[in-house]
Amino acid sequence: MSSESNHINPFDKMSGSANLAKPKSILAVMAGVAFVGLVLAKMEVAGAGLLMALLFVSIFVYKVFQNPVLGFYATIGVNFLVLGIGRYVQGLPLGFAIDGLMLLTFLALIFKRFRERVDWAPAKQDITVLATIWLGYFIFQIANPEARMIEPWIAGRGIGFYFFFFIIITFMLINTNKRLDTFLYVWGVFSILGTLKGIGQMVFGVDFAEQAWLDRGGHVTHILFGKLRVFSFFSDAGQFGGNQGYAGVVFLIYAAAKKGWPKVFFITVGILGIYGMLISGTRGSIAVPFAGFMTFFVLKKNVKVLSMGVLFLAVVFVFFKYTTIANNNAQIRRMRTAFDPNDASLQVRLANQQILKGYMASRPFGGGIGHAGDKAQRFLPNAFLSHVATDSWYVMIWAEMGIIGLTLHLMILFYVIGMASFKVMFRVRDPVTKIKISALICGMAGIMVASYGNAVFGGMPTSLLIYSSMALMSNPKVFERKPEEYEHELSAA
Repeated sequence: MSSESNHINPFDKMSGSANLAKPKSILAVMAGVAFVGLVLAKMEVAGAGLLMALLFVSIFVYKVFQNPVLGFYATIGVNFLVLGIGRYVQGLPLGFAIDGLMLLTFLALIFKRFRERVDWAPAKQDITVLATIWLGYFIFQIANPEARMIEPWIAGRGIGFYFFFFIIITFMLINTNKRLDTFLYVWGVFSILGTLKGIGQMVFGVDFAEQAWLDRGGHVTHILFGKLRVFSFFSDAGQFGGNQGYAGVVFLIYAAAKKGWPKVFFITVGILGIYGMLISGTRGSIAVPFAGFMTFFVLKKNVKVLSMGVLFLAVVFVFFKYTTIANNNAQIRRMRTAFDPNDASLQVRLANQQILKGYMASRPFGGGIGHAGDKAQRFLPNAFLSHVATDSWYVMIWAEMGIIGLTLHLMILFYVIGMASFKVMFRVRDPVTKIKISALICGMAGIMVASYGNAVFGGMPTSLLIYSSMALMSNPKVFERKPEEYEHELSAA
């Protein structure tokens, strides 16, 4: 067998008039026609809808097996919508759509090299080792003596499995500048839609499904002093605000690496992202642009840029902290409370942490995955941790995985962002790659800081965006251009 045949994708050989002439193919076509006729006869309009859905899924699966990166992009898109769709479609395990897409993409990656061994070298990185250790600790949590049920562990599977598998998928598939940019374009489109949907809620009010969600208990946290905290099609206002602030930081910085209409697109996404953050009424989300842009000024290694950046952030800080300008705006008025150390909400959170401190002192492995906070009440309505609000992402990790889990988690985050920052500042020479990777680093830094006040980090869609960004920023050399392609840019700078 020639070496060329080893690279044949078997899924590229599944069609053609020659195959239709075979008896097996003729029988398959006849069976398919009979099946379609039976479904239409029995189910009528519903049957037609089912067949259309099956046709779409079949074509999609076929295309993903031909080009696995399509599965990656689809996962990012569905990641934005799945929780919002859950308000309209009740009773379906929509959360498993992410699992299905991730598994499909992983299988397609393997079958793409069906006749030869898959080269996993791109995924052999430090962060993969760290993700493996984290996955091991996550699986170990099944044996946690404090855990009472397996169902909450399954519900919280994203903390371990999504991190591990999406890191690998990103390393294997996003390996060119074109694919990196496409990832940002997909993210950007859904970010724009998120803000537009949020504006619609603010101007026209919520629809029937969103109102039903508010009536089921969402109003407690999303109707404050008669004003709606905008949540768009996200899980809640906290996730919406944090994620839009994240997009604002990443896209405004990334825009510096673009020209023409792409630059306009990235700036538009960034501005709308910041606006979406503001209308969410989520105070903690303001930490995303503060921490994100400050990180960017440091990465630039330019005293003048750093000084101007610090001055700008200082002006913004003074605006919120020490003035009452635009206080008639409900969103700005609420954002101002984030700068008040005596804010009642902050004091409640600190009190909850003191309660947890005593409880966790004798539980180094935590109370079990999915066993803490409001989400645990559907599994363990009478458990102690179910009635202690975690709020912060780090407090949640501490409560569920103990001080050991929290320490390991923070070590991984700081190692990844620290090594990526070192590479951008002292190893990467391509100015465009510096900007692109810096944008991802700064966005992650902003989310890390904001996650102290809200559990933004691990929620959809932020979690998969963060996991993929962690992989991308860990291996910037695959995006660097040849020196002759950017030498004129260095001399111009």
